Amino acid sequence: MSAPLLLVAGSGLAREVLAVCDATGRTVLGVLDDDPVKAGTALGATSVLGPLDQVRHHPDAELLLCAGKGSVRRDLAVRLAALGVGDDRYATVVDPSVRVPSSCSVGVGTILLGGVVLTADVRVGRHVVCMPHVTLTHDDDLADYVTLTTGVSLGGGVNVGEAAYIGMNASVREQRTVGAGCVLGMGAVLVSDQPPGTVYAGVPARPIGKE
Repeated sequence: MSAPLLLVAGSGLAREVLAVCDATGRTVLGVLDDDPVKAGTALGATSVLGPLDQVRHHPDAELLLCAGKGSVRRDLAVRLAALGVGDDRYATVVDPSVRVPSSCSVGVGTILLGGVVLTADVRVGRHVVCMPHVTLTHDDDLADYVTLTTGVSLGGGVNVGEAAYIGMNASVREQRTVGAGCVLGMGAVLVSDQPPGTVYAGVPARPIGKE
């Protein structure tokens, strides 16, 4: 039986995770969020218990980082590590509709929402978020804290760097790289490598700035 779950960050993503937990019967103790206005308020069927340091009162709970942006999830993980939270405390939440083939690996703290597809030899890192209907094809490699939003499609052998963010319905050609900290805009089609820390958009995707 799974340990009870604490969600970190009272967000829209947290509400989506709550829906998955309801479907799978996973017990959620509540939400940790540093915003004092949220303390004691309801979030879906659960409530905000208080700031991050409340984790000390729940030593047996598993945690899940629910901030929508990868760099924020990374910052939260650093803060929780300072409070004694290691990788062994993080849950992985996978919607019942998602099949993870035996050749694929999914890191701790990762969230795979409904309709996500992994084909073969896909590696998904730690604290990755794949929103509904993301398609990951053979040999894709997602680094830690990556965020793929609804409808993203990656061709085979795509590498996505740490904390990169790919917008809704964007697609990446096979054997291409999205660098660490990049943003790829909604509906973009990436046909060349995207250097770290850049913002690309359009069809084909071209640089429009830096993060």
